[in-house]
Amino acid sequence: MDILYTILITLFTLAVLVAVHEYGHFWVARKCGVKVIRFSIGFGKSLGSWRDSQGTEYSVAAIPLGGYVKMLDEREGDVPEEELEQAFNRKPVLQRIAVVAAGPLANLLLAVVAYWFLFMAGERGYAPVIGEVETGSIADVAGLETGQEIVAVDGADTPTWRALSFALLDRIGDSGTIEFAVSYPGSDMVYESEVVIDRWLSEQEEPDLFGGLGIAMYTPDVPPVVDSVSEGSPAAAAGLQTGDRVLRADAVPMEKWMDWVEYVRARPGQPITLEIERDGQIEQRVITPERVVEEGAEPFGRVGVGVALPEMPPEMIRTFQRGPIESMGAAVVQTWELVGFTLNSIKKMIMGLISPKNLSGPITIAKVASASAKSGLESYIGFLALLSVSLGVLNLLPVPVLDGGHLLFYTVELLAGRPVPEKIQALGYQVGLFLVLGMMALALYNDFTRL
Repeated sequence: MDILYTILITLFTLAVLVAVHEYGHFWVARKCGVKVIRFSIGFGKSLGSWRDSQGTEYSVAAIPLGGYVKMLDEREGDVPEEELEQAFNRKPVLQRIAVVAAGPLANLLLAVVAYWFLFMAGERGYAPVIGEVETGSIADVAGLETGQEIVAVDGADTPTWRALSFALLDRIGDSGTIEFAVSYPGSDMVYESEVVIDRWLSEQEEPDLFGGLGIAMYTPDVPPVVDSVSEGSPAAAAGLQTGDRVLRADAVPMEKWMDWVEYVRARPGQPITLEIERDGQIEQRVITPERVVEEGAEPFGRVGVGVALPEMPPEMIRTFQRGPIESMGAAVVQTWELVGFTLNSIKKMIMGLISPKNLSGPITIAKVASASAKSGLESYIGFLALLSVSLGVLNLLPVPVLDGGHLLFYTVELLAGRPVPEKIQALGYQVGLFLVLGMMALALYNDFTRL
């Protein structure tokens, strides 16, 4: 059932993103007087289709990894003389630019609407109070202390864990300095400090932002009680179940969840004898953590269990309520910041400052879509908005075969007063296709290595 659920959520997610993107092209094309021949969700053989009063065919195809809007165009076949004025290639260059740009812009608009909905519903997060500082770490060098709240990073306010994570994400792969602003509980005084970084976390496949600073965020003491067990994990093989409490590992008492986590991480591939409590009964299990190796880091153990966090103290909970207009402003800002973050990440990946292993394909998207949907509607809408921004930005890159490549050619035409020669366009499409297929192959490879 989990596999079926994941497939259905993934298909729904892709269908929404593709439909919005293609509808952007479709709507502006119609407004510009271009005849639309086909509006397709997916590629390949049509699974079902219908036509509207203007003769446009709407189709759902077998391969759901994209879609297209086919417009009347002399470059793709003969066009009856009476329909020439409806051909895409006969339209002024500014109208062609508008039609091509409308798809990615529709994805960005979808993100704005999604974030507007989330902000209208209200935000809730945890104050980024430091629970522990590792000796000799970046945080220690910067003078951060247990109990302090990180109120800003590089001048950007960080009222919640999420805001802090976003600010730190933007610094992955950077060299230079990170500036911190912190305060003590019950004090309005703000203290500032900075620390030098060099290609921070650039080699990590799954960067640990807080761990990379050398801090652990404050949480109430978490008992070593299993809340979830990953399918196919060492924990599942050992027979662990939700609700099991880990009492001892190799006769060593496990009083807190982090005691258990640290014990497992330090023993990759080594059998561990567990003493657990289940339904009031004491049982023993033997579990062998899988060996996880990340580039630039020591191997560590992982068993595939999750924990339920206890309720945070009321003073640690931050809530934000906005009206419709304020929510719309915040949604636009959030979308704009994500556009900048996406472009910055692409630049860093090209420069080698971020590992290409961070590039993800449809398998990872499916897993995250399923997990976010299970976490609730708000979590799923947030993921959909993030994915929509990524799709919009990637399609605007000046790579032939993408919308951005077409925009590049049309912009040159606008400035030069004549179209780009067809031979140059054809060569550009070949290079663009090679780049896109290479990127897709790398993303799929990364997906399979994560399985």
